[in-house]
Amino acid sequence: MAERLSQAPCRTTQRCAQLAPAGWQTASMEKPRLLGPTVVASMLVTLCGWSSAWAQASVDGATGLLAKSQELKARLADNPFGRPLVLESMESDSVVEGNVYAVLDSPFAAVSRTFSHPQRWCDVMILHINTKYCRAAQSTAPTRLKVSIGRKTPQQLGDAFALDFDYALIAAAPDYFSVRLSSEKGPLGTSDYRIEFQAVPLAENRTFVRLRYAYGYGIASRVAMQTYLATVGRGKVGFTPTGPGADNAFIGGMRGAAERNIMRYYLAIEAYQASLASPEEERVEASLERWFSATERYPKQLHEVDRSSYLAMKRLEYKRQQSAEPRN
Repeated sequence: MAERLSQAPCRTTQRCAQLAPAGWQTASMEKPRLLGPTVVASMLVTLCGWSSAWAQASVDGATGLLAKSQELKARLADNPFGRPLVLESMESDSVVEGNVYAVLDSPFAAVSRTFSHPQRWCDVMILHINTKYCRAAQSTAPTRLKVSIGRKTPQQLGDAFALDFDYALIAAAPDYFSVRLSSEKGPLGTSDYRIEFQAVPLAENRTFVRLRYAYGYGIASRVAMQTYLATVGRGKVGFTPTGPGADNAFIGGMRGAAERNIMRYYLAIEAYQASLASPEEERVEASLERWFSATERYPKQLHEVDRSSYLAMKRLEYKRQQSAEPRN
């Protein structure tokens, strides 16, 4: 189980705001480098979201996000990730969350245009190794993304866990973009799933972005996670070091899982946006190749399968995603 950064329960916005400053830690690596309980727990570490309990920690609007880009300027320029990226995470008794701050080598207008479309988010999410399916059901109000999460190997949709995200375009101004995906309920007592993506323009046709990820959990999900981390998840770590020196260990437990998955989703955003420069008929393959290559830069944290296995599985899943009707 992940190290608890606070022993006091965090059950209200006010209480969480009091705890948050002491809880935040930053990932700074020295070197980049059928539904049983363990399967369900593996799905849990993949599901993504934003818990309203941590709203006080939010960076609001263009002014706040630009100020954050200046605050992180030195760390974005010099860090062990090998790209302009800062990762932060925290855990309380009932919430785990993470943030990625990064610079995309794409103009703000292009980023805003891409991520204002719900189905584009499905094209991003399907790159993640555990996402089996994602389709936007735009006939609903609000628009809903119907997602299936499962194993890191080929899987029938009937054996995967179904999760619906409400899509909300929060802001689409010339100098600020924000979108949120939310789901109130998850498996085994988890709740308040959110993904929040924000962006502001920078000089030289670049874009500063923030990806937030979190969910709340209860007793049942904690037990399932403990089972997973003690068995098939043993030895899996995140990016935050737990000690000084070149041979330090990295955070494990639920925070480690959150860090792995927010990195996978950020790298999917980066890979998909970059793939749009390719001819349309080559974009799917380009995004898959880019995502796998990016994750392999961090094998200790993100390596799961070989390239050919990943590509073969994702080609089939993408085809299924495009041809299947949105599930009921």
